[in-house]
Amino acid sequence: MLVGTPIGNLDDLTPRAAAALATADVIACEDTRRTGRLLAHLGIAAPKLLVANDHTEAEVAPDVVERIAAGQKVAVVTDAGMPGISDPGELLVRATLDAGFTVEVVPGPSALDTALVLSGLPAGRFCFEGFLPRKGSARRARLETIALEQRTVLLYEAPHRVHRTVGDLRDVCGDDRQIAILRELTKLHEEHWRGSLADADAMLDDRSPRGEYVLVVAGAEPPVSADDATLLAALEAERAAGRSTRDAVAEVAQRFGEPHRRVYDLAILD
Repeated sequence: MLVGTPIGNLDDLTPRAAAALATADVIACEDTRRTGRLLAHLGIAAPKLLVANDHTEAEVAPDVVERIAAGQKVAVVTDAGMPGISDPGELLVRATLDAGFTVEVVPGPSALDTALVLSGLPAGRFCFEGFLPRKGSARRARLETIALEQRTVLLYEAPHRVHRTVGDLRDVCGDDRQIAILRELTKLHEEHWRGSLADADAMLDDRSPRGEYVLVVAGAEPPVSADDATLLAALEAERAAGRSTRDAVAEVAQRFGEPHRRVYDLAILD
């Protein structure tokens, strides 16, 4: 059973979640100290706690399945929020389902949903990128994908990396792309900030970020399709420069972001 836990304010734990924890035979958790404090707050005598974090989840999955097979009730929690969303839980769910058992979910608070509705950005269509890769080609590729994404994009980020990530987003998305930066959601020092990526970069220059961050980035504007006359003029200019029809089509299609077939059809009809 996956149990959503508070992302900051302990009063956000639902009665159903509290009952699930109180009746569990075993609780798989990221940090026994954090979960122990939550159970103490609820007045629940701690059952057996298994550590299922990023390093141990795969190792404890067989144990969890064996306990379920033996009739034990296993609850899975993370330090905050819903297990499996940028937190351990996915491997435990997969192992349980593969073994033929059902998985129950007790919903709870989510930083993802909370940030999205607080951002003021379109929430009808969005995508969640979680934590970006920290460096290298994988990070560049994800940033370039975000720059072209037309849906609202949500990311999680640690305080010591948030300034760098905002700067990298500014590089690929441009100064004017809008962003909402939300910190310490549901906690005493919750903060919301909204503006352009350029202003966000400058704002973070003057801060020593603390707490957990959610970044909500506005989607890219849909590309404006070039009309036939513009494409034909560009094709003519490429040919005049000595390019073959094939090379001219490739160049114009790439420059305007138009389908190769459309530009080719114009070229052969010209």
